[in-house]
Amino acid sequence: MKEITWIEQKDAPMRPRANGTKIWDLWQGENGAKALIVKIEAGGKFADIDVHEPGSEEVYVVEGIFNDGVRDYPAGTFIHNPKGASHLPQSVNGCTLFVFYPEG
Repeated sequence: MKEITWIEQKDAPMRPRANGTKIWDLWQGENGAKALIVKIEAGGKFADIDVHEPGSEEVYVVEGIFNDGVRDYPAGTFIHNPKGASHLPQSVNGCTLFVFYPEG
């Protein structure tokens, strides 16, 4: 029987990024799949365009309003970004995201 893996966000390693963004690494699988919490502070914006390689990105907006450089996504929204898609993550008022990369 395989063991369940779990972690509380407060115990996960946090990586600060430029422009008001923080990332908590929750889990990484053997194939490179990974799960993250991303917090973008009010007015925060990624420094570069986020291109999805080698695979897709799955995003759930936990709180606030996330903007991908084109449109706003309020809390409760699920977003599927297919392989090769790109966007510029940002938030006017701040947001928290759960992000999953099935292929790393």
